Amino acid sequence: MTRPALKDVDPGQPRATFGQVWPQGGSHGLTLADAVRRCRWMALDINADAFALLLAPPAQERARLVPCLDSDHPGIGFSKTIDADTEHVVQHVRSSTEPLWWSKAGDCASDTAPGSLSWVTRISPLVEDKAGIAFPVHAERNQCGLMVFAGDGISLSQDMLYDIHGRCFSLFAAVSRIRSDNPGLKRAMTRRELECLKLTANGYTSEEIARLLRLSVHTTNQYLTQSAQKLNAVSRTQAVAKALRLGLIE
Repeated sequence: MTRPALKDVDPGQPRATFGQVWPQGGSHGLTLADAVRRCRWMALDINADAFALLLAPPAQERARLVPCLDSDHPGIGFSKTIDADTEHVVQHVRSSTEPLWWSKAGDCASDTAPGSLSWVTRISPLVEDKAGIAFPVHAERNQCGLMVFAGDGISLSQDMLYDIHGRCFSLFAAVSRIRSDNPGLKRAMTRRELECLKLTANGYTSEEIARLLRLSVHTTNQYLTQSAQKLNAVSRTQAVAKALRLGLIE
């Protein structure tokens, strides 16, 4: 996993501070791509190599963190390396806002949090081959999640810990509003569905997409139909428009 590159963020965009992750007019018109860019800023600020936002399910459901977005956007990659089945972590996310940190697996020499931070709890590694820190976040309607940053070079002061956590809270509130406005996002889009949508956005017909992806026309149409259903769209055109606005395709 490579460290986020500065080319992936806009250097002219103001940095966000506590409670102001979207400094130019709130969350109206916000896309998941915007959220990812803000995550990249935070990752750069603390020298993290990768990040992921995971969602905690309602209390009555299985205690497993569900990927929402990560540093491999528009796909989900880094999230798959995170131990999402840790029940005590899910319970912590549901009941506390105290940050969690871990050292690299097998690194017995690292017994203190980065920068000797206070108000953090040490846990067993969420990512096997990297150190990291994770921030529980909460939003309206009892929604909660975990913002994870990983990297052996992570460094942050106590003041930065509070600042990053505040920015994570604000980002999660904005992402939660996107998800509430778009129920289809709760069902993950597959790689093939995204490929077919992107090619449709570029003006290709089903027959042309089928040839490019080496699929049958029937399968191509099936992927496009599933995409529209997941995005709660009434047509391919509306599905493409929603996918573009949400940052699922570019």
